Amino acid sequence: MRVLVATAVPVERDAVARAFPGPVPAREVPLPGVVLQRLPGGYDLLAAGVGPALAAASTATALTAAALDGAPYDLVVSAGIGGGFLPDAPLGSLVVADEITAADLGADTPDGFVPVTELGFGTVIHRPPESLVREVVSATGARAGTVLTVSTVTGTAARATALRARHPRALAEAMEGFGVAEAAAVHGVPVLELRAVSNPVGPRDRAAWRIGDALSALTAGFGKLAPALESWKTHDRTH
Repeated sequence: MRVLVATAVPVERDAVARAFPGPVPAREVPLPGVVLQRLPGGYDLLAAGVGPALAAASTATALTAAALDGAPYDLVVSAGIGGGFLPDAPLGSLVVADEITAADLGADTPDGFVPVTELGFGTVIHRPPESLVREVVSATGARAGTVLTVSTVTGTAARATALRARHPRALAEAMEGFGVAEAAAVHGVPVLELRAVSNPVGPRDRAAWRIGDALSALTAGFGKLAPALESWKTHDRTH
């Protein structure tokens, strides 16, 4: 199974890589604007950049290169740390998206926020395969729910409350998932998003962040994820 894992920054990519111990180091594969780290077992890791636009562009580059090489990916995973909506997604917990939602793609109006779909354009939600989400929940203990993609990280209680009111199933927010999902959709490749919670969504309080704990949770989650993906490919995708 060929899997592309897209993180925002190298420290997240390296946390994922630590879940795949072995004597063979990652081989670097340069592509236009990005460098893949190729691990044994069919996993390619990509530090795709911060924000939905750069994440989409970098992911699309990797997907296109794989397709041109005649070795397309079976799955794209957007992975990293993110903010969690308390109390449902506490610090250090894992969240898997059953919906990847662009939370601030639309227009502010006197009557409130209007998503871009209600303006007659595009999409704001991508849904990973239900069977895959179930496998991941079972294997990792992650909680399934909506993961929001934002272009501006939430830093106030008012915005956190407004986001949760519009998206009552939201468990986490990050900045790349929707961009990665858009690129995957163009190539017809299934997508998954897995986030480890490093901070609460709301007022910015760096002293309360637990980035190290979240990165460790991300490593542990990926250590359990690979068998789940193989099970999904073997059973659910063939029936």
